Amino acid sequence: MTDRTDGPGQARWAEPQDLAALPSVEASGDALFAAAGIVFPPGPTVIEELSESARVLVLGDPPVGFAALTTVDGLPYLEQISVHADHTGKGLGGVLLRAAIEESPSGLTLLTFRDIPWNGPWYRRFGFTDLPRAAWGPELRAHWAAETAAGLHALGPRLAMRRA
Repeated sequence: MTDRTDGPGQARWAEPQDLAALPSVEASGDALFAAAGIVFPPGPTVIEELSESARVLVLGDPPVGFAALTTVDGLPYLEQISVHADHTGKGLGGVLLRAAIEESPSGLTLLTFRDIPWNGPWYRRFGFTDLPRAAWGPELRAHWAAETAAGLHALGPRLAMRRA
């Protein structure tokens, strides 16, 4: 997997003992969205709601960042990527995303905020392109509908993206 010398090392698959630290990593990362005017509704974090079939890459021990991968419409899907707020701006998100891409040779799909600099524009720098609605499968459509019902789309424009 991808390595970077100025961070906490190489991305690795999470061990059971890593999982307890991940909600606080996500919550600290979510605080950065508040500065952009996006305040997530109260409730469990994305990482706390993932199914047991999710695969999670982490950086550091204890983890300072993670990328959670699931399957949507039979294809790899990036459910969440998060870096602890104390470790942002060091390229760690890129290390995690490159590792997720390497682990998804058939491509990677995601839903994200269109205009937040560390969302849509950031993913474009890694080769992701907008995925037109006509190309969405039934599970991606259901994921979109669930996000809408949870109020996520009211916080800012969202889009589906894919890296082939």
